[in-house]
Amino acid sequence: MALIGLACAVPVAAIGTVLLHRLRRGSLTVSMAVLVLVPLAATLAGIIGICGFMYTQQTQAALVVCGLVTLITVPVALLLGRSMSRRSVWEREAASVRRELVSWISHDLRTPLAGIRAMTEALADGVVSDPAEVREYVVRVRGEADRLSGMVDDLFELSRINAGEVRPRRDPVPLRDVVEDVVGSSSVRVEVEEWPVVLGGQRELSRALRNLLDNALRHTPEDGVVTVRAGVADGSAWVTVDDECGGIPPGDLDRVFDVAFRGGQARTPGESGAGLGLPIAQGLVRALGGSLGVSNHGTGCRFRLTVPRSPQVERV
Repeated sequence: MALIGLACAVPVAAIGTVLLHRLRRGSLTVSMAVLVLVPLAATLAGIIGICGFMYTQQTQAALVVCGLVTLITVPVALLLGRSMSRRSVWEREAASVRRELVSWISHDLRTPLAGIRAMTEALADGVVSDPAEVREYVVRVRGEADRLSGMVDDLFELSRINAGEVRPRRDPVPLRDVVEDVVGSSSVRVEVEEWPVVLGGQRELSRALRNLLDNALRHTPEDGVVTVRAGVADGSAWVTVDDECGGIPPGDLDRVFDVAFRGGQARTPGESGAGLGLPIAQGLVRALGGSLGVSNHGTGCRFRLTVPRSPQVERV
């Protein structure tokens, strides 16, 4: 009986193995379903063979058991396959983002490092000896070092966001204090009729808003103006930052907050950062329980930041 059952089950298992081999590059969900069905089909084939290919009570009982097992295991296999497929896709996307980030960061790190090396070599070799020129070189070296420090800080902040380690304090924060602390340029115009009090960490909110303003000022012409507005809607506080960058191509709007994404504009050596400001801003706003979006508006684009409003409503 054992040999008969084995003779009937082995061909079914072999067919299932071949089918799985052909599906190895296909859908993971389908492969999981086949992986569950193959041993069930092999078991059923062995039982039928032992029963002499006759419909007996044993065959009926085996069919009922296999049917019940199929009803339980196949849905579970489909769910597990979909979960593993989503995780696999996410891991591939994450790996692609990491490779892109390393590429962009490597490019941006080389520029200030090359400048620092060239200027320090000029100072060390005595090529520059005039006190005024030496002072200028020192100032430029310090500026490049500050750029490097800023990139390292951005990478550290982004790693904390991705690791879920950003946990802002839930304290009432007057939005006016945040805006006044961040706005320090005559090119920024503030138009607010009512200053709301928000619920969240002042450090995280200030960092997010500063990144938005830096991005807006960097892409606005020298004779342009960046406008900051704030208000309350549906129990939440909102802040908008409008620039005059000329607008963002519709195809790039969904990628604005991707790590290291700068659109199709040429990269210039003088451009600071590594495309991390907007992803950091979005991550911090989400940690505050809010949202951050972008849309084209007028002669530029508008970034809209929404955060929860504090139950302690104040009007400043």
